[in-house]
Order: sequence, then structure tokens, then C-alpha cells
Amino acid sequence: MRDNNSQETGATALPEGAIPAATLVIMRSAESGGADEILMVKRAKTMAFAAGAVVFPGGRIDPDDYCVAARHGFAADDAEAAARVAALRETLEETGLAVGWPDLAEDQVDAVRRALLADTLLSEILEQRGERLALDSLVPFARWCPNFKEARTFDTRFFAVKAPPHRHELTVEVAEHSHIFWASAKETLAMADRGEVSIIFPTRRNLERIAQADDFTVFSAHAAAFPVELVTPWIEERGGSTHLCIPPHLGYPVTSEPFERVRRG
Repeated sequence: MRDNNSQETGATALPEGAIPAATLVIMRSAESGGADEILMVKRAKTMAFAAGAVVFPGGRIDPDDYCVAARHGFAADDAEAAARVAALRETLEETGLAVGWPDLAEDQVDAVRRALLADTLLSEILEQRGERLALDSLVPFARWCPNFKEARTFDTRFFAVKAPPHRHELTVEVAEHSHIFWASAKETLAMADRGEVSIIFPTRRNLERIAQADDFTVFSAHAAAFPVELVTPWIEERGGSTHLCIPPHLGYPVTSEPFERVRRG
């Protein structure tokens, strides 16, 4: 028996009150020559959403993100373009890594980050510097909006991008995060299975999906082969136990998990 509100095709209605957000999977070549590593951040235990969990960098889409997108030639109400801006902005704020900003010199990154954290608008910074973001460098591959009731509901667009070269040390924004590290998707999943880190349901499913590809180029091709549809997981009885499920046609190798094992947020 499945929940009557679920939509197995993935074409679900957006839950009321969902907060628009964006997240960025940043992939770099591993020195060992193995699968690409991904930049992960650990949420502070004081956060209302996903407290203590390891996640990809990202956050809410701000009104100014739409202004920046419009400055780059997109329509004023283009939600995906605004999400691309938010993913880049939030990554810089949270980690100190300037992705998709080719004209920003490395010795200027910290000053721009501090300005953003002090609530200077990104549109103002770009206008003052006369620079543009490389929004087309991001590869869209998913859109999730889990509706678990007990947590905040985020309508999150997922993008992948190749990590830019950098020499400076990356640091977390301490108000929201406590730790930052690079690891392959398989390594992060193994850490979670050993109990060394905690990951929420959407992060696990997306790490499993990314783990199918060895590098950014292969994952980009994989992403292009599947539609980006709104995923709102549903509850279903399978084999005598309750499972949390997602659609089967969106490229995920694992599409259900026993409900008692799920970390929801």
C-alpha cells in the first residue's frame, strides 16, 4: 500500500510553503587517480535543518539572485537561472571557493566572501567590478523537495560543476558549518555506513547516483541522459516493511530505503 499523495512518475506538485534553494556538487580530480572527489560540508549541530549532517554546499535562493540572473540575460522570473546564482554565491560564502567566477583573482576571493557575509549584495559586487559569472558552467541534474512535515521544506535544485584551481585553504562559515572535506562519493557513503558521518536521505541518494561515474565528464553525460523532475519521496509498504521511495526513471541506482533507517533532516 502506498501513500495516496505520492507520484511515482516524479511529476509531483510542489508542497505549499517550500523554500527555493540550490546546491552544488563540486568535483575535482583525485591525486590518487581514482574517482573524482566532491567538496562536502558538515552542518553545525545548532542548525534547524539537517543539523550535524554532511551535505553539499548550498542554500536559499535570495531575491538578489534573480537580479544577478537578469543581469546575465535571463528572464526576471527565471527560477533555474537564479538557482545557479545562489549555488555559486552560497558556495563562496560557505567554503571560500569561488566557482564560476573566472575574473575573480585568488587574492581577492576572501574580500569578496567577507563582503557577501556582511550582507553586501552580489549584484552590487559584480556591478562594481564589471564582472560576470559563468552560469553555463553548471550542469543541472536533479530537483528535490522532500515533504517530511517535521523539518523545513526546501525545493532544491542540484547542479554539478568542475572545481576551479585554487591554492588557498578552504574554510567553513562557522555560523552554519563545522567541518569541510574532499572525498569521493563512494568514500563518503562508506564513512556514513561506518557511522563516521551522518547523511540525510536526499544526500545519500545523490551520492549513490554520482558514485556511478568516475569523473565530472562522465557524470555530466549521465545527467544529460535523464530528465530533471521534481522528486518528492513517498512512503510505501514493500515486503512487509515501510519504505521511503523515489521514482525509478531518474538515474538513481537505489530508489527506496527502509523508513526506520532514513535520516530525513
